[in-house]
Amino acid sequence: MTQPPDVAAWRAAERKRLLELRAAIPLEQRREDDARMTQLLLDGFPQLRGMIVGFYWPMKGEFDPRVAVLRLREQGGRAALPIVVQKAAPLQYREWWPGVATTPGVFNLPVPVDTPVLVPQAVFMPPVGFDARGYRLGYGGGYFDRTLASFSPQPLKIGVGREMNRIATIYPQAFDVPMDFVVTEAGIHEVTPAGLRRLG
Repeated sequence: MTQPPDVAAWRAAERKRLLELRAAIPLEQRREDDARMTQLLLDGFPQLRGMIVGFYWPMKGEFDPRVAVLRLREQGGRAALPIVVQKAAPLQYREWWPGVATTPGVFNLPVPVDTPVLVPQAVFMPPVGFDARGYRLGYGGGYFDRTLASFSPQPLKIGVGREMNRIATIYPQAFDVPMDFVVTEAGIHEVTPAGLRRLG
């Protein structure tokens, strides 16, 4: 597939298109899909029990990971939310639990106040788009890619999106970090050298 001459402009246009499509999904359909995806995460990734899981506070029609995170915490896991420490720098993850004190962060999303800084062993990532090779199209800030590049060892990288987020390619660049799995309402997809492979 021929790469467009201006990948950044192509991504910006594709991002806008996909966000509009996602916003148009009826609320009841989103809730049904979220319930199915929550169960897929809990059943398909038993290793998450007892792990430190980095997640995100949902916005703009993203999959809501909070129910899955609550269940994982009940099974001995810990949860952490990302914080933008400074522009063009890796995110910092701080521990979250129900009722913890928070303050509005970027996009007015809640971030924990003065809780322990954790290094996630697994990360839930919300793609605006994802492609056949497991690369994620995000919001354009590059925060997830910089953060993942800073981790050693690498966490388990699980993209959680909707089937309508699927595109042929994001035209990955050298800084793009592929996911290990992509979970949608249609199932769990492993990222392999040959591309996405649906499990089960």
